[in-house]
Amino acid sequence: MSDSGEPQQPTPAENIGAQRHAFGPARHLRSRAKVLPEHARGHNRALVLQTLYHSGSMSRADLSRETGLTRVTISDLVSEFIADGIVVELGIRETVGPGKPPILIDIDRLGHQIIGLDLSDAEVLRGAVLSLDGDVLQRREVARPAKSDGDAAYAAVLGLGRELVGAATTALLGVGIGTPGVVRPDGVVISSPNLGWTDFALEAQLGRDLDLPVLARNDANAAVLAEYTFGDARSDFILIKIGVGVGAGLIAGSQPLVGSRFAAGEIGHVVVGTDGGPRCVCGRDGCLEAWLSVTRLRDEVEARPESRDAILRDAGARMAIAVAPIVTALDLSEVVLSGPADLLDGPFIHAATETLRARTLEGVFDDVVIRLTRQDDIVLRGAAVMVLSSQLGVS
Repeated sequence: MSDSGEPQQPTPAENIGAQRHAFGPARHLRSRAKVLPEHARGHNRALVLQTLYHSGSMSRADLSRETGLTRVTISDLVSEFIADGIVVELGIRETVGPGKPPILIDIDRLGHQIIGLDLSDAEVLRGAVLSLDGDVLQRREVARPAKSDGDAAYAAVLGLGRELVGAATTALLGVGIGTPGVVRPDGVVISSPNLGWTDFALEAQLGRDLDLPVLARNDANAAVLAEYTFGDARSDFILIKIGVGVGAGLIAGSQPLVGSRFAAGEIGHVVVGTDGGPRCVCGRDGCLEAWLSVTRLRDEVEARPESRDAILRDAGARMAIAVAPIVTALDLSEVVLSGPADLLDGPFIHAATETLRARTLEGVFDDVVIRLTRQDDIVLRGAAVMVLSSQLGVS
């Protein structure tokens, strides 16, 4: 229906505020590929949905002005989206003056849901049904099976996925998974020792068993997408996820970095310093993960509470030593931390900031910020972004 058309039983825009949700300025994840003529329609589809997702409800004319696409192109795409159930007409917008008021349209935020799975915790596997806006609607968790039992780990993931499918109340757009380990872009887990997986086609297997589109990525790479889409991050930053292990996700120039070995951000097993250090699960001494793991920090603080600040300052400095070369090589603007605030906020961040500035070029990197993410459920929300990006081209 065009802007000048009469809607059937129009719903006043002021009565549908629950369906209107807009984020900050739209920032699309960039692709290395050029937009070829044969790909133009797909590019335009993604541009329209990206604009609606971040800007919220608007008229077709508004959408044409915002995207730079012709009104004919917008009309054709919107009609296609409405027929596919992706976009809905919300009603008329009240205007002053002559002419018929325009009809507002938006992504059908209430008509679709996403399942997110977070496999990164040491004790439980977490999952949730999420809205298209990344809000957790239903939450479930199951105990994590014993380490190195890959069959039991997958059975637990499948059971959790099936339970969440049953908990969904609308059509599911897909399933996103954030898992520890090295994960190929096709969702094959090359190595995840804690889950007992080697060269395991997690994405394909779970997709067959759930009969849904499934995306599987490293948990830190999922988290960095959540910070980019829902958080306050800039277009060039590293997110360091500190928990049982330590991993990182990177975005540079609005483009996620994965690496030729699909292991970009695997900084947990970088040896920090030449003074030995705690024994790591990999068998070496002094890995960043051995210094920073939440288990190690809590044990150290509990054993020596009078030295709490010194322990956390040392850990923060070790992290900055590992990160300084990455910040300078990629010219990053921010280091975002995801982990327990009681450990990372305060002495840890202060020491990390001081060390980063001492180990980078003065006057060039002095404005690099190290901060905590303000997001909860960051891996689950990142899993939702993976599905949004894959299915709708939205990021």
